[in-house]
Amino acid sequence: MFDISKSLGDFPLLSEFVSETCCIHMGPDKLYLFQARLGSLIAETRAQSVREFISKARTDATGRLRDKIIDAMTTHETYWFRDSRPWTAMEEEVLPRLAAKVAGGEKARIRILCAACSTGQEPYSIALLLNKLSRENRLRGLSPSAFEIMAFDVSPGSLFIASAGRYSQLEIARGLPDYWRENFFDQTPGNTWTLRDPVRRLVSFKRHNLQDSFAQFGMFDLVLCRNVAIYFRDDFKKDLFTRIAHTILPGGHLLLGGAETLFTHQDLLQIERIREAIFFRRLPQTAN
Repeated sequence: MFDISKSLGDFPLLSEFVSETCCIHMGPDKLYLFQARLGSLIAETRAQSVREFISKARTDATGRLRDKIIDAMTTHETYWFRDSRPWTAMEEEVLPRLAAKVAGGEKARIRILCAACSTGQEPYSIALLLNKLSRENRLRGLSPSAFEIMAFDVSPGSLFIASAGRYSQLEIARGLPDYWRENFFDQTPGNTWTLRDPVRRLVSFKRHNLQDSFAQFGMFDLVLCRNVAIYFRDDFKKDLFTRIAHTILPGGHLLLGGAETLFTHQDLLQIERIREAIFFRRLPQTAN
């Protein structure tokens, strides 16, 4: 394993390269994380220094080395129905309220975005809820297909797992009650569980970097960007949430992680408590 501590003079270059590649900003106090996540990869490339490793990544025409860096440095921590309060609010109020808009002719379709979706448990949790609500006739007679769920992530490894909709026993056990597994998954070889097609088809996955424009995706009724901004610099967070706000339709909502909040953007987003969960509603008067 390559010892990054022996190239401390080049550490700022490595930190900046990781920041520009996958938005994650970590200072010298996180040297141990760089060592744990990149030490073996640097050795694999046979680079003799951090500076040479960065040069190899920048000049790799295939992009595979950069992808490996992204997979190594991004946090893949996720699980089903993470934090119960927002999911209760989604099931009991948010999703039925959106369905009512389609049933009443106010909208033709509902669009939901999950930004930084990791291995897919979050967007699939929404798809599972929609299927459950449909079974219980709580979508005003609508099919779950009246909802379009788009999800993106910067990590190609995470997106491969997400697109397959196939999870290990350990991944299934993280936050998924038996009801969901028994009704919406099939057990598959290798002690894995695969989502059934009606659920998987509700979600489309794309590769996208949070640093890039969201304009290509259009507008959404609900955006989830949860438990990811904690890794970003304040200036980038401000820019990111401005861009996200402008993708939310007037009256639509943004949902952050349980430990995240917004102290800025009051001109664009207003706190709204739904049940016991905190959402941020896009203000109509500031819509473009």
